[in-house]
Amino acid sequence: MNPDAKSRNLRLLRRALRMTQQQFMEQFLSGPSGKSAMSIATYSNLERKGGKRLNEVISKVSRQLNLDPMVFSMDPGQFSEQVDQMIASSPEKQAVVDGSTGDITELVNRLTVYFADDIISGKLKKGSRIESDRELARKMGVGRSAVREALKVLSVLGMIDIRPGQGTFISQKESNFFTVPLSWSLFLSRPQVEDILQVRNLIEVGAARLAATSHDEEALSKLYALSYEIYNAYDAGDHKRFLEADVAFHTSVAACSGNTVIFSMIETIRNLLKRVSQTGMVTDEQMTAIYTEHKEIFGAIMSKDPDAAGEAMRRHLEHSLDRYNYQ
Repeated sequence: MNPDAKSRNLRLLRRALRMTQQQFMEQFLSGPSGKSAMSIATYSNLERKGGKRLNEVISKVSRQLNLDPMVFSMDPGQFSEQVDQMIASSPEKQAVVDGSTGDITELVNRLTVYFADDIISGKLKKGSRIESDRELARKMGVGRSAVREALKVLSVLGMIDIRPGQGTFISQKESNFFTVPLSWSLFLSRPQVEDILQVRNLIEVGAARLAATSHDEEALSKLYALSYEIYNAYDAGDHKRFLEADVAFHTSVAACSGNTVIFSMIETIRNLLKRVSQTGMVTDEQMTAIYTEHKEIFGAIMSKDPDAAGEAMRRHLEHSLDRYNYQ
C-alpha cells in the first residue's frame, strides 16, 4: 500500500466535496466554540505529506460522514473512482455537499422563515440567543460554512446580531423577520427589482396620504427637521449629506403614517435606497429636482391634504425611476 495514500485520499475527498481547506476545516475540525482544532498550515501539511495528526483528522471526517476509516487506506486511483458514490450514498453525506455549494440566497430565505416561525410561536423574541451554527447546519441539512455565510447576510440586513465570543442573537428589532425578505428580494434579478419597486411605490404613496392625516406632533416635528436638513444640504451643494437626508425623509414620512407595518417595510429597504441614490444621482440638476419634489410632498402633508400628498409622492417616485439606474 502506498504510504501516502491516506493524505492523498483525504485531499481527494475534500475536492470531491468542492470545499476549500478552510471550509473543510470549519465543517469537520471545529470544536463547540467554532474554533478549528488546528491551523490551516498544519492541515495543509497533512494533505501534502501526512503526519502524526492525520489519523485524528480521518477519524473525525469518517465519523461525520459515516464512513469506514479504512477506506482512506485504499489505492488513490480506486478511491478517486468511488468517492462520489461514497458521498452520495446517504442524505447525511449529501447535506455536506449541498452546504458547500448551495444557493446562499435560498438558505438566507429558509433561515428567515425558520426564525420568523419561532418568533411567532414565542420560542424567540428580540434579543434572544439563537442556536449554534452546528445545530442550524444539522436542521437545515447543509454545511456549517454555508450557515455562517447566510448568517453574515442576515447580520448585514439587521436581522441578527453576531457578537464575537458571545454568540448570535435576534435583533432588537425582531419585526425585521417579517419585512426583510422584501428588501432581500431587491438584490436579485432586474425583473424582481422592478416588481418590488412597484410595491414600494404603492406603499410610499399610501404612507404619504396617511401622513397628511397624522396628529403625531413628534413624528411631524422630525419630518420638519429633515426637510430643513435637506434644504441645508441642497443649499451647500453637499451631495452626500443630501442623499442621507433624502433616504431619512422617506422613512420619516412612513413614521408619520402611524402604521408600524408600513414603517418597517420602508425601513428595511433604506440601505438599498441609499446605495441606489449614491450610484444614480450625480448631478446638481437631479438634486434640484428632488429638492423641489420633496418640498411638494412636505407641503401637502403639512397642509393636511391626503390627495395632494399622495400625488406628490407618486410623481416623485415616478421621476426617480427615470433618474436612477436600477441594475
